[in-house]
Amino acid sequence: MIKQELEVLKSKGQLRSIPNIEAKSDGKIVIDGKEYINFASNDYLGLSTKDDLRKEFLKNNNSLLSTASARLLTGSSPEYKELERTVAGIFNKEAALIFNTGYQCNLGVIYALIGRGDVIFSDKLNHASIIDGMQLAQGDFYRYKHFDYDNLEKLLESKRGQYKRALIVSESVFSMDGDIADIDRLVELKKKYNCMLMIDEAHAFCAVGDTLAGVSYGKDVDIITATFGKAVGSFGAFCVSSNDIISYLINKARSFIFSTSIPPLNIAWSNWILTEKRNIVIAQKEKLQELTSEVHKLLDRKGIKTPSGTQIIPIIIGSNDATLAISEKLRSEGYYIPAIRPPTVPEGTSRLRISLTADCKFEDFSQLVDLIS
Repeated sequence: MIKQELEVLKSKGQLRSIPNIEAKSDGKIVIDGKEYINFASNDYLGLSTKDDLRKEFLKNNNSLLSTASARLLTGSSPEYKELERTVAGIFNKEAALIFNTGYQCNLGVIYALIGRGDVIFSDKLNHASIIDGMQLAQGDFYRYKHFDYDNLEKLLESKRGQYKRALIVSESVFSMDGDIADIDRLVELKKKYNCMLMIDEAHAFCAVGDTLAGVSYGKDVDIITATFGKAVGSFGAFCVSSNDIISYLINKARSFIFSTSIPPLNIAWSNWILTEKRNIVIAQKEKLQELTSEVHKLLDRKGIKTPSGTQIIPIIIGSNDATLAISEKLRSEGYYIPAIRPPTVPEGTSRLRISLTADCKFEDFSQLVDLIS
C-alpha cells in the first residue's frame, strides 16, 4: 500500500527526496560535489554561514550543548530568560515564550487558545503549522479567501456571534508568495468583532519592515509568533504577547510543555546575534532590502508579474512536470532553486520560489531572469 502511494506521488511529479547537501557558504551551496548559487535559502541575512561570527561567539561562550529536559522540569537556564527579554523588547510586548520550532510554536499557541465553543478565522494561504493547529484545536475554524478582507468580514458577521472566544490568524509575509498582509485592516476587524489577532512574522522578523520586528510593530496585535531559524540564522521560535497570554501558554501549550528544550548554546547564539551583533543584523537587513528593491525593479522592466513585494519571489509555472523541468535546467546552469509543488502550494500553482538573501548578487539574479524569460 505504501509503495503504491509512493508510485502515485512519483507519477504526479510530487515525490520528494532529501538533497545531499555537503556544504554551505555565503550565497552558495554544494550538493553532490557541485557548487550552486543558492536562491533557496531562508537564511535571509546570511548569518548562519559567517565563520568569523561563529568563531567569535564560540571563543567566549561555554553554554551547555543539551538541556536534557523540558523547561518546566530542569530544561530552563539564564540564557532562555535573557533571550525572552530581548525579543519581548524588540516587539514592545510584555513577555515572550520560546518554542523549539516555528511549527511547534504555531501549533501550540492555537491549540492552547482555542477550545470547544471557540472559533478561528484564518487566511486560506496560511502556513501548514497554522492549518494543523486549527485541525488539532477543539474549536471550529473558517478560512477566508487570501487577502479578501471583505470575505473575512462577511464570515465574522455571520459566525462570530455563535462562539465565545475568537481568533483571527494571518502570516505577515506569506512564505510562498512573498506578499504582505494588511495588518491595519486585520486590527480594525478584530476590534469591531471582539477577536484576538495572531500574526506570524516568521518571514519578516529582522528582514522586512522599518524595525527588526517585522511589519506589525506598533499595531494592536495580540499575539505574534516568529522564528530564529530564518533571518537570525539560528534555531527555535517564539511567541510574544501579554503577561497573561504567555502565562496561559506555559500552562496550556502542549508542544511547549512536553518537549525537551533547545540547547542553551543555540539560545545564547540567538541572543548574542540580536544584542551584541545588532549592528551587523541591521547592516545585513539594509543590504537585503536594497537588493530586493533592485530585483523588483528589474522584474517590472522585464514585465514579469509576481504578487511579491519582499525577498520571497514566486515564479508560478503551473504544472508539476514543467516546474521540475525548469528547475533542472537552472540547476544545470549552476542555480539551486527547487520546484515547489502541491501540497506545499495549491494544485496548478507549482512554482520556482526564489529566495533572496543579503549575500545574493544582483548580477546572478539578472542572469537567472534571462534564463527563465
